[in-house]
Amino acid sequence: MTAEKIAFTTGDLVVYPTHGVGKIVAIENQEIAGHSLNVFVVAFDKDRMTLRVPLTKAKVSGLRRLSSRKEMDAALAKLRGRSRAKRTMWSRRAQEYQAKIASGDPASIAEVVRDLFRNTGQPEQSYSERQIYQAALDRLVREFAAVERIDELTATQRVEQLLSA
Repeated sequence: MTAEKIAFTTGDLVVYPTHGVGKIVAIENQEIAGHSLNVFVVAFDKDRMTLRVPLTKAKVSGLRRLSSRKEMDAALAKLRGRSRAKRTMWSRRAQEYQAKIASGDPASIAEVVRDLFRNTGQPEQSYSERQIYQAALDRLVREFAAVERIDELTATQRVEQLLSA
């Protein structure tokens, strides 16, 4: 274990691209198939899930620190822009939206939230549009709440205010 490999300590809030914000609860040495592995144990309370990420694969898997306030402000600024919903088939757009959400990048997730947001008076969304919108909103709000150290309800209200403005 070199100092370079251990970028996080127990108690750090981190973002895993496909699952969102989690907390490192331990750094363990585990025996797997006869090999000794050092792993970060990341708990995702919201999903009641625990993930074990090998220290050597942490960077490759996309495990990262929370966004800085500056990065989060840049992502939230994208919410104020105009929707860039393309006129391509929904299945293609849905794949692109899912890929942006899975990237874990707050700016990309904010674009999905902006593009799928429906204000009052706009046409209803399909079930799959609502599902993708909700997944993106949840992911963005969790990281925003963690960065600002506020609860998720307050973070959701602030994001929706930005969208409605």
